[in-house]
Amino acid sequence: MLTVAATPCFYDMTKVAQKINNSPALRWAVLGLVSVTMMMGYIVAKQMSPLQYFLELPTGEGGMGWTSGEFGILAGSRGFFNVFLLMLFVGGIILDKTGVRFAGALSCILMLGGTAIDYYAIAFMDPSHVVNLNLQWLGYNDPAIKLQVVVAALGFATFGVGYELCGITVSKVVVKWFTGKEMALAMGIQVALARLGTGLALSGAPKLASDFSLSTPILVGLFAVGVGLIIYLVYCSIDRKADAPSSDTSSDDDEKFHFSDMRVTMKNPGFWLITILCMLYYSALYPFLDFATKMMIAKYGVEPSLAGNIPAILPYTSIVLTPLFGGMYDKIGKGATIMIIGTVMLTVVLMVFALPLNSSVLAVSLMLILGIAFSLLPSVLWPAVPKIVPMKQLGTAYSIIYYIQNIGLMLIPIVIGGVLQRNTTGDTVDYTQAMWIFTGIGIAAIIVSVMLLIIDRRKNYGLQKANINDK
Repeated sequence: MLTVAATPCFYDMTKVAQKINNSPALRWAVLGLVSVTMMMGYIVAKQMSPLQYFLELPTGEGGMGWTSGEFGILAGSRGFFNVFLLMLFVGGIILDKTGVRFAGALSCILMLGGTAIDYYAIAFMDPSHVVNLNLQWLGYNDPAIKLQVVVAALGFATFGVGYELCGITVSKVVVKWFTGKEMALAMGIQVALARLGTGLALSGAPKLASDFSLSTPILVGLFAVGVGLIIYLVYCSIDRKADAPSSDTSSDDDEKFHFSDMRVTMKNPGFWLITILCMLYYSALYPFLDFATKMMIAKYGVEPSLAGNIPAILPYTSIVLTPLFGGMYDKIGKGATIMIIGTVMLTVVLMVFALPLNSSVLAVSLMLILGIAFSLLPSVLWPAVPKIVPMKQLGTAYSIIYYIQNIGLMLIPIVIGGVLQRNTTGDTVDYTQAMWIFTGIGIAAIIVSVMLLIIDRRKNYGLQKANINDK
């Protein structure tokens, strides 16, 4: 049974890490492999976002005739199975019970299968085939919906199970190999490569759709996750050799997952604050990115083929800044303070986007600032979790965080899609109400991040302490 000291709640995993991370070259090679695998998933996760404009074009103009509400269903569908079928909990338990090799390979197979369904829906299904479904419980009030949308949503939901399982698995891999070392820098690099995948999707998908067809970006994504599966199998081979039986088995039982130990984590207020902060932050940011490309066209007058480049500023900026901020956190700490700064920057930018200011130069400037916020909080949030949760429960803990996050990522796009549909007159879309909703979420994130700083001072989790252990 896990016991928690009354003083610092900073779980010591140094003995676990020393078994496998003594070779710097090997651990950085491992980071590269799993990060590229995750990057491939991010390409698919965001490749539909910049295609909203094209999907909503009439079929006679090369589009699919979708509505904003139907696009909102697709954008939110990534979390359907994770939320309603509790697949994230199942995935987290699978990860902690079977290890990173099996769970990671399974996640890649699910991503591949879900992307294949998406490709079939967009490439081969007739967009004029409509079915009647009662989706009011999801915030979609139109009884009619395209069968193509339903099938694409089922594919994206399947992809979402693998995508989120891959995320928690890669996080546990990084903790496994970098505890006591450059953990925040490693997670920052992993996030940076994931952001590169997002940037490639946002800037590349509209160009591919314009030059070829709407299904071409999805075909590219299908190839990407296939490559990701192969790369992860290479990592599995390395990890298997690194995990060869050791003569030191004295602490093996201490590192095994036990369901009874989860109550310690579930009673931890710091864990729940990080969970809620993660949900609020990503619920404001990622759904905003889902609709940002069309907003650049409708509000700021950017050409459709170029509009995806402005939201792509966020991931491209974070490619450099996330590892930089992560390295700073490793050396100087102040993680809770950095979270507050990141949420404040996010909220201010979203608030300005809600104002009736239509300058494309302003839009680019705001995206640059948002890119900094996009880098600040993730660079410290994910490395903070192992300071609160022990290694043997880390997969399940990450799955709970991702589960709560998926609730926001599922519902907010559907809500925003409905709001935009109600605020559309002809070809004119008013984004004011939608942006104020995002701003409200950002304000809530600020409040939670301040609470996290306060409770860290009381519980001494170590969020303000440096990560590198030179002892």
